[in-house]
Amino acid sequence: MKTQREIMTSGKPYQQFDTELIERRVFIREQLAKWNSYPDNDKRNNGLKSLLGDVGENFFVESNFKFDYGWNIHIGDYFYGNYDMTFLDTCPITIGEHCYFGPNVGLYTPIHPLDPRQRNADVEMGAPITIGNSCWFGGRVTVLPGVTLGNNVVVGAGSVVTKSFGDNVVIAGNPARVIKKVALSNDTNLTNQE
Repeated sequence: MKTQREIMTSGKPYQQFDTELIERRVFIREQLAKWNSYPDNDKRNNGLKSLLGDVGENFFVESNFKFDYGWNIHIGDYFYGNYDMTFLDTCPITIGEHCYFGPNVGLYTPIHPLDPRQRNADVEMGAPITIGNSCWFGGRVTVLPGVTLGNNVVVGAGSVVTKSFGDNVVIAGNPARVIKKVALSNDTNLTNQE
């Protein structure tokens, strides 16, 4: 028989008041209060990394990183997250390499039913979020459940991403839409650009 954690992670309706899930949420709140308060960057980031599913070596987040469980967060190498990120990880959140997030970015995997009777009965489920490599999110970007973003995606500040997009696009707005393509250059030397 599957545990409520396994059912939750698979995106199926689950019991959010399951003992294991409650205990993990309490533990995570305690740990986040501790690690987010560290002024030393290395201590803070190593402490936060220890709570996540898996993380690349080069990982740096500013204080007040918040999440539900940590189990379902998978972040590639070379990640930077600015102040006050919130990742609601009832389902997997997978982030590729070389991704940079502005302040107040929110990634939300939970789904609550539209039917008020189901909401009142505490029915909850979710859908995963997947973000490719080399993505850049401006401040206050919100990504909703079930979204997949390709590689090299730039998301404008304040955008609400309600659907998936492929590689090499700049998206912005509420709801986010493609505003232009990302032009890839062979020249990575920015010091001599005019």
